[in-house]
Amino acid sequence: MSSTLAGWLQAVALVAALVLCYRPLGDYIARILTTSKHLRAERGIYRVIGVDGDADQRWPVYLRSVLAFSAVSVLFLYGLIRLQTFLLLNLGVPQMEGHQAWNTAISFVTNTNWQSYAGESAMGHLVQMAGLAVQNFVSAAVGIAIVAALIRGFTRNRTDRLGNFWVDLVRINLRLLLPISIVFALVLAANGVIQNFHGFHEVAGLAGDVQKIPGGPVASQEVIKELGTNGGGFFNANSAHPFENPTGFTNWLEVFLILLIPFALPRTFGRMVGDNHQGYAIAAVMAIFWVASTALLTLAESRHSGAA
Repeated sequence: MSSTLAGWLQAVALVAALVLCYRPLGDYIARILTTSKHLRAERGIYRVIGVDGDADQRWPVYLRSVLAFSAVSVLFLYGLIRLQTFLLLNLGVPQMEGHQAWNTAISFVTNTNWQSYAGESAMGHLVQMAGLAVQNFVSAAVGIAIVAALIRGFTRNRTDRLGNFWVDLVRINLRLLLPISIVFALVLAANGVIQNFHGFHEVAGLAGDVQKIPGGPVASQEVIKELGTNGGGFFNANSAHPFENPTGFTNWLEVFLILLIPFALPRTFGRMVGDNHQGYAIAAVMAIFWVASTALLTLAESRHSGAA
């Protein structure tokens, strides 16, 4: 089978998988954002943070909640990065310079995930897990929560209440991002993505040279990185690294995870506004742009002199 044919078959399989997930996942997200029922674990979290889960917020309060949570997240992540030399599982990595730590904290909290460092040599395992991976969850949840508030703004034209940011944040993490991440982290680990707490191992090459091979809890961070459309990989090469993406199947799966929630959200929009045709229209526009850009990029790459 030619590489071109294999590529097109992967693309067809990707589209088919997204189409199959469009309706059930979109409907599920809509139920998460509209139901009045709270899980027991959610009620426990509300009590800890002092939130009334049944209270709606006016839009200025919702906005202040988003900004306050993001500000605290930046400060927490910045402090974690700067103090990582004193933390467990730091692997002996040097302390990150202040401006770079500040840039990293802001970019991960805002879901930009600009990575100006080599992850395996600049971040310890605890910072990767408790800092960057956590922000991969909550920054994605904040983005979805803002989408939910926007949709409610279309449907609630007789009130300035947009829901409750803290309820949206908790539900999106507990009911959507976390369950999917657990399942697919196991799938990635079973297919060769590393998942351990090892440091660096020195391995002798065939030519007698010594290479340091890093370990780490990669699969658990990789899946939410893709699912939440985050960047900033565990390693310097991001998802092109063989420890993050070792096979053709894991590559297909990670692309699928990147597109899964964005392509389901138009269905969520249609359900929440009471008109599924609007969701189909938005999904169709997204699909047209995606197909056109993919075709153009594939054509350009195939014409490169090194593609043969």
